[in-house]
Amino acid sequence: MDKRLPLPPFTKESAKIKIQLVEDAWNSQDPVRVSMAYTLESEWRNRSQFINGREEIQRFLTDKWKKELDYKLKKSYWAHSDNRIAVRFEYEYRDLTGQWYRAYGNENWEFDHNGLMQKRYASINDLPIEEQERRLV
Repeated sequence: MDKRLPLPPFTKESAKIKIQLVEDAWNSQDPVRVSMAYTLESEWRNRSQFINGREEIQRFLTDKWKKELDYKLKKSYWAHSDNRIAVRFEYEYRDLTGQWYRAYGNENWEFDHNGLMQKRYASINDLPIEEQERRLV
C-alpha cells in the first residue's frame, strides 16, 4: 500500500504541509496525479455530486478541467484533528464562453493510516467576476 506523507496523527505543521501538497496536485490539473492521493474507495461530496473511488475521481476531474479553463487554486488551513483536516479555499477559472469565476468553499478531509484521503466533503459557491478582478494569477 502506498503511503502519502505526512501521515496522521497530524500536527498543525504537518496538516499545513498536507494542504500544500493537495493544492499543488490540484493545480497540476492532472486527474491521475490528484486521484493517487485518495484511497481506492474514497468518498466525495462535491457540491451536489457524490463520487466514489479513484476511477470516478479521475473522470470527474477530467470533465471538470475541460470546462474550467485556466484553473488556479489556493487552499488555507482552517483546523485539524488526529486524522482530519478542514480547509478553506478559493479558485478561479474561466468557462468555455470566456466568463471568469471565483469559487469559494470549505472542505473536510479524513485520512486513513497511510495518509491517503478516504473522505472529502466540499461545499462550493461560484461568483462571476471580471478578468481584471482575478487574484490568483
